[in-house]
Amino acid sequence: MTESTETTTPTELDLRGVLCPYNYVKTKLKLESMGAGQILLVIGDDGEPIRNVPRSIAADGHTILKQEKVGNCFRVLIRKQG
Repeated sequence: MTESTETTTPTELDLRGVLCPYNYVKTKLKLESMGAGQILLVIGDDGEPIRNVPRSIAADGHTILKQEKVGNCFRVLIRKQG
C-alpha cells in the first residue's frame, strides 16, 4: 500500500526574514490547518529561528523528519501528528 500524494508531497512555508516568535506562530498555525500525517517543509533563517522552531514544534507533539542547511537558510521537514 502506498501513501497518498496528500501525505507525501510537502506543503511549503517560506519564513525567511520572519522574526521570532512569529516564525513559530506561523508554523503552528499552518500545521493546525493541515491533516494528520501531512508533511510541512519550513524554510527559515539561521540563528534563533532554526534553534527555536524545531524544538517548539517537537514539544507540540509533531515529528521533525529532517533538518538541513541549504545555502544561507535551513529547511525543516515536519510530519503533523494527529
